[in-house]
Amino acid sequence: MTNKIRVLIVDDSAVVRQTLSQIISSDPHLEVMGTASDPYFAAKKIAEEVPDVITLDVEMPRMDGLTFLKKIMTQHPIPVVIISSLTEKGTETGMKALELGAVDIITKPQVNTKTFFEESRIRICDAVKAAAHARIARKRIKLEPHVVEPKYSADAVLPPSLPNMSMIKTTEYVVAVGASTGGTEALTTFLKALPLDSPGVIIVQHMPEKFTTSFAARLNEICKITVKEAENGDSVIRGRALIAPGNFHMLLKRSGARYYVEIKDGPLVNRHRPSVDVLFRSTARYAGANAVGVIMTGMGDDGAKGMLEMKQAGAKTVAQDESSCVVFGMPKEAIKLGGVDKVLSLEAIAPFVIKNH
Repeated sequence: MTNKIRVLIVDDSAVVRQTLSQIISSDPHLEVMGTASDPYFAAKKIAEEVPDVITLDVEMPRMDGLTFLKKIMTQHPIPVVIISSLTEKGTETGMKALELGAVDIITKPQVNTKTFFEESRIRICDAVKAAAHARIARKRIKLEPHVVEPKYSADAVLPPSLPNMSMIKTTEYVVAVGASTGGTEALTTFLKALPLDSPGVIIVQHMPEKFTTSFAARLNEICKITVKEAENGDSVIRGRALIAPGNFHMLLKRSGARYYVEIKDGPLVNRHRPSVDVLFRSTARYAGANAVGVIMTGMGDDGAKGMLEMKQAGAKTVAQDESSCVVFGMPKEAIKLGGVDKVLSLEAIAPFVIKNH
């Protein structure tokens, strides 16, 4: 039997520690090796037994999460998943944590209703398992294949039987990008390399609500092109990237020669909202050969089927290679399904996109 992924929970709230313990223990591949109310207690536990993954609150007394994260990453790198609130301070601190080396960021468990709690459970367990696979300086556990909960496909948001609008030729191209674990750094590298006159970019990065706002604002400050969190009806235009807002699906639509995005609610698709498959399917339908599809680092298979649909509709498709991925899951699945034209290093993707539009 494969060893379970051992998780250390660090949070000053006893209620959150208990809830996270219940959530993590519900997954057959995860176990809680311990909990700690602050970084000092956590350090003692790590000295006794090194966990495979740490879930870390960023706002704690005695020592804040960012200071603790810096110590972990410089002294003994361990995959860290940040557990944060949706406050303005929480989103800013969470984004800083990603820059300091945290693998992923998720919001504190939502227990409002049974549906919210189940979605939180799925997201938290998936984030911890993805972190265990992250490419950092320590041995990773190889998971055995296992049966997961049923998941919706893109059919739940955009049925495959709608009329295809991609046959009408246009001079404008659309670049559709999907990313998950490790994607914040990958997208930063990609978008910073794009020139002012690059084709319009639409992006799904698996990230919680409100964190996408901070992420887009930060990218807008450092990129030549404009970067913003997408709003319903935003036009896809040259020199601008639109990032799907957390907790909402984003679809590409078309009116005559104008491309625009639709932001909508819906079920988790491939265990995610926003979903890359939803974005890619809509891009295949409304842009077809006028599109380039890019799939980047991330755990799971979200985007694989959608990328194949893009390729079948005439789009050029590219996947990030294994050596430059934090987690080579999503690109690997897209390649396996036959939806990828080119497999390139992260640094080579922007030149490919510029050349092929």
